[in-house]
Amino acid sequence: MQRTNFGEMSCSIARTLDVIGEPWSPLILRDVWVGVTRFDQLLADLGISRKVLTERLNHLVDQGVLERRPYDRRPRYEYHLTPKGIELVDLLMVMVAWGDKWRAGEAGPPVLYRHHACGEVSSVDLRCSRCGEPMHANDVDLLPGPGASVEPRPV
Repeated sequence: MQRTNFGEMSCSIARTLDVIGEPWSPLILRDVWVGVTRFDQLLADLGISRKVLTERLNHLVDQGVLERRPYDRRPRYEYHLTPKGIELVDLLMVMVAWGDKWRAGEAGPPVLYRHHACGEVSSVDLRCSRCGEPMHANDVDLLPGPGASVEPRPV
């Protein structure tokens, strides 16, 4: 069965899902971010099949989110986040905040985040890039952008 090509849709969410919408991809990015960079390390940490891990890593490299760096004379590589990949980790941090609030249960969050600038444990807080005020779903109006589709959206 062929998957829908989300990258061709006139929607930024769909285009992002085209890169990281498969469930293993965010977990691979998380691992690389925290320093699990070699294929065998990723394989062991995630419990994923070699085939799926290879496919996901190739896709993330092709999308410019990860880069391969050789670490051995044999064809062995480490994977590192590109600037594009680092920005995707920002998205994952927003997912962390949601998961910590709604899914952590009584045990609490599995990881805490200490901010380099102030040294305090904190979480992501969405703010407007213009005025600095909180910016959440109920705080915005949606307007057509320059890349908006001319096709009507299904209701």
